[in-house]
Amino acid sequence: MQVESIFDPATYTITYIVFDEKTKEAAIIDSVLDFDPIESSIAQTNINKAIKILNDNSLELKYIIDTHAHADHLTGAFILKQKYPNAKTVIGENIKLVQKTFKPVFNLKDLKVEGEQFDILLKEGESINIGDIKLEAIFTPGHTPACTSFFTGDAVFTGDSLFMPDFGTGRCDFPAGSADDLYNSIHEKLYKLPEDTVVYVGHDYGTGGRDFAWKTTIKESKEKNIQLKVGTPKKEFVEFRTKRDATLKEPKLIYQSIQVNIDAGKLPTQEDNGTSYLKMPLKMK
Repeated sequence: MQVESIFDPATYTITYIVFDEKTKEAAIIDSVLDFDPIESSIAQTNINKAIKILNDNSLELKYIIDTHAHADHLTGAFILKQKYPNAKTVIGENIKLVQKTFKPVFNLKDLKVEGEQFDILLKEGESINIGDIKLEAIFTPGHTPACTSFFTGDAVFTGDSLFMPDFGTGRCDFPAGSADDLYNSIHEKLYKLPEDTVVYVGHDYGTGGRDFAWKTTIKESKEKNIQLKVGTPKKEFVEFRTKRDATLKEPKLIYQSIQVNIDAGKLPTQEDNGTSYLKMPLKMK
């Protein structure tokens, strides 16, 4: 298995291109569509980087995977699907819970909430294959109820559940998030994987001014994760996570990204003036 990564400094997101060198089949995990909130404009800089990696390695894109409906960036899944129509969009089946949660938030009357926008809805334990590489879905809810990690046997892509050891874990204060669930996801699922399993995280923020990094191991996480070690009591973690989350501001792109990402990255349909519009709920304080 080969893994190439693309770091997006605007959202601190890492996109992964995973491929089998022998068969040349590939998957993209957590793609990013560039979005400028000031100009309200999109660009394909990160998507073009992914396409270049596919082309440079003569790869066939088989799957476009999202670990969850991200709240900090727009997924590039729909744009990639347009360029690679034979590739399948993939997400965990609990995306349906997120769709049902946010449909009324944005008053999206036409939004379908059974996940049919995605080609494949994985159940826990189900897998997809990229050549000889098996990607198994491990449900890791907590950050959102639909978070799914992908395990290959010697590596796991954890999305926003488990980060680098000096940063900790994902926040749990979004609608239907749960610190209790996240503890179980990490402590009872991810930490049960072989200790030499390589962990590829979904974000990194250069904690303490260090260089950005997005690769660790289960062993290192169990021993050194600043928020949740293997011996951390659940009560302690839940209290810490709940208190910390109460101090955090909402991600700056949460409203723009969620309404797009729960619809498999589909951008709003152009209106009769040729312009697409995102919906923003107005809060009166």
